[in-house]
Amino acid sequence: MTTTQAKHSYSTIHPIDKLMRSDRLPHILCSGCGVGTVIHSYVHAIEESGIDPDRHVCVSGIGCSGRAAGYVNVDSYHTTHGRALPFALGIAVHNPDLKVTVISGDGDLFAIGGNHFIHAARRNVNLNVICINNFNYGMTGGQVGPTTPIGAKGTTAPQGAVERPFNLPHLAKSSGASFVARWTVLHVRQFTDAIVRSMDKDGFCFTEVLAPCPTSFGRRNDLGEGLDEVEMYRTHSRIVNGSDHLESLDIDIVDHERAITLGNFVDVERAAFQA
Repeated sequence: MTTTQAKHSYSTIHPIDKLMRSDRLPHILCSGCGVGTVIHSYVHAIEESGIDPDRHVCVSGIGCSGRAAGYVNVDSYHTTHGRALPFALGIAVHNPDLKVTVISGDGDLFAIGGNHFIHAARRNVNLNVICINNFNYGMTGGQVGPTTPIGAKGTTAPQGAVERPFNLPHLAKSSGASFVARWTVLHVRQFTDAIVRSMDKDGFCFTEVLAPCPTSFGRRNDLGEGLDEVEMYRTHSRIVNGSDHLESLDIDIVDHERAITLGNFVDVERAAFQA
């Protein structure tokens, strides 16, 4: 290979190219959306895990995050609304040698799919669940959902949400998850490390990742563009690993004096479910 050919190959081949379905690119995600960053971190975690990509399975539900299963070049399944977890559970129980990851949104996992989440965590099934939390139903018009902070606006709450949202790390821990974390799309190294840890661990692993939705949630709540929301994560987040007080991890985007707590909160050993 000549020097010119070597330079050309280095500039056109990326280490994770083989883990992406290039025929599906460019993506259809909105400008500033955080879903692409999550997918990028996921495929990097596959590479770092050292586990054969043929053993990885990606399952997604309905919503903007549901596109993840279509972009990654591993066995992947785009399931029906709210049913990503029982579908993934069937795969994981049938073939325990597989590393099954669910990538879905806050509405899909915790509204119509909420009951499935509780029982999958209770059983401690070998699943790696990544919840992309953008605080609303971004794909269907910006309605408020089960994680919309009090006071935040959506198409179904133009004056601001009044219902108390789920505190996802607290819910995951109290349901029996073996690993629980929360990061943002700004904290890509910590987020990727959390996914790698989940791939190396038995039991139900849950990572919430806060992501911008500038087209729906950001616009209605005057958060600016995607980068503006990421800047909010930078200035208003605090990292507290191993927190014992997950009940205090509620998110408030109206009161900017309140910090958003991030970290790896739970990492315990508990016998995983076996059929």
